[in-house]
Amino acid sequence: MVSIDERLELIKRNTVEIITEKELRDLFETKSNLSVYIGRATTGPLHLGHILALSKLLDFQKAGFRTKILLADIHAAMDDLKAKWDDLDKRTEYTRACIENSFDWRNKPEFVRGSDYQLEKEYSMDILKLSTISTVDRAMRAASEVTRMKNPKVSELIYPIMQALDEEYLGVDVQLGGLDQRHIFAYARDYLPEIGYKKRVEVMTPLVASLQGPGTKMSSSVKSSNIKVYDSEESIKRKINSAYCPEGIVDGNLLLQIARFLVFPSQDKITIERPQKFGGDMTFGSYKELEEEFAKKTLHPADLKAYISSYLIKRLEKVRKFFENKQDILKDLGPEFLPD
Repeated sequence: MVSIDERLELIKRNTVEIITEKELRDLFETKSNLSVYIGRATTGPLHLGHILALSKLLDFQKAGFRTKILLADIHAAMDDLKAKWDDLDKRTEYTRACIENSFDWRNKPEFVRGSDYQLEKEYSMDILKLSTISTVDRAMRAASEVTRMKNPKVSELIYPIMQALDEEYLGVDVQLGGLDQRHIFAYARDYLPEIGYKKRVEVMTPLVASLQGPGTKMSSSVKSSNIKVYDSEESIKRKINSAYCPEGIVDGNLLLQIARFLVFPSQDKITIERPQKFGGDMTFGSYKELEEEFAKKTLHPADLKAYISSYLIKRLEKVRKFFENKQDILKDLGPEFLPD
């Protein structure tokens, strides 16, 4: 039987902050049927950055959690109409298909569509309740790193209120998200108790780099920054080969992040093949070993790129094949959804 300490270590792996670790331990000690959710707004094309974030659910499953994925369709529209209201159905179906086919789930997460409960009278009343005790400044701060906020709309201030309420209406103990969600997580913990709901444990993962390197974020709207989950084998090779990966540089290196967040959590060791004249194959028993050898320049970027390309091509085969004969569907979603 897995101990509480072992379960805690699984949840802590590859995270940057937990609010709070003590509360998480208390949950393990007092409750047997724990659940966690992560939200995915149904906006643009699903790319590798989303998969790296979603893969953290696998650690939660190993730690005994029931897992839920919120297909946040209304949120997608509330964020400055990143998805138009008339497109929500097809965007939601697309997002779910991408996620389902990008993983070989041992325990399939429960998928919940936001509009299935967010339009109910009780939920709407709670939005109004929170709006009467939330200042504009606090709502703007909560939304600042998540919504577009170019010319802030009222909907973007409602966005964090809804995300806070989702914790209650999904009936979870923990919310999982990237570090950019921190202000919303803090808002939820401060304000849910004000209307009679408990605060939840918040778990944050690092924001992944883009293919372009430091100072850039992997974005669905910037083709050169990402790899769509159903991109062709040739596209994956091309993008990985051109990715930022200077010899010996660890910071901002997406290839190392792929190894850390996607490869090693699913296997104990990896072997990177190299010609004998360059020292032969290298086997690593942990991500730490891989990073150390790369930092010492013992492992060349070209060898790391070859391994990561091969891994992703195999890892994403299922979702790539799923969309091979669905180009018309992707085109209808918009030209940005077509594979590169």
